[in-house]
Amino acid sequence: MYDQITVREGGKDLTFSFDGINTFHGGGFPGGVTHGLKAMQAAFPELSDTPLERREVTVVTAFGGPGGRDAIEMVTRALTEGRLTVDKSLGGKDVISAPPGPYVWRFTYRGKTVEVRIKPGHVREEFVTLGAKPDKTREENDRLEWLKAEMADRLLLLPARDIYDIAS
Repeated sequence: MYDQITVREGGKDLTFSFDGINTFHGGGFPGGVTHGLKAMQAAFPELSDTPLERREVTVVTAFGGPGGRDAIEMVTRALTEGRLTVDKSLGGKDVISAPPGPYVWRFTYRGKTVEVRIKPGHVREEFVTLGAKPDKTREENDRLEWLKAEMADRLLLLPARDIYDIAS
């Protein structure tokens, strides 16, 4: 399935879906939730053939948004336990003019590190431009909310490897 991920805690498998993660997050940034989920889906199979022990995953990312942060937290508990670091220097200025922008994630598990970087074309220029615009009108805010949901809906249908490149 493209909308869920399974990890392990104390020998018990735990499966998290996009809907569950987005509910935990509060729904404000569904695109960010999707990116966090897809980054984990891309990286985790490279780190182990079996579900990862969630409390052994360390994450360094250029992605500072609340949706991605909450996705990582719900699945790995990395924020609460001090294993999540946001380092903006990992990415480019933005995903359109300096790919991959903030869409860079490094996951470390049991001594092995995998980095995933977004492939071009998955983040719309309109989303980046409108998101960075100060003093948005009501119509612009409505459009931005639509773009967030559209990105989530569009990317959830794709395998993670179609969205993110993987480097070990």
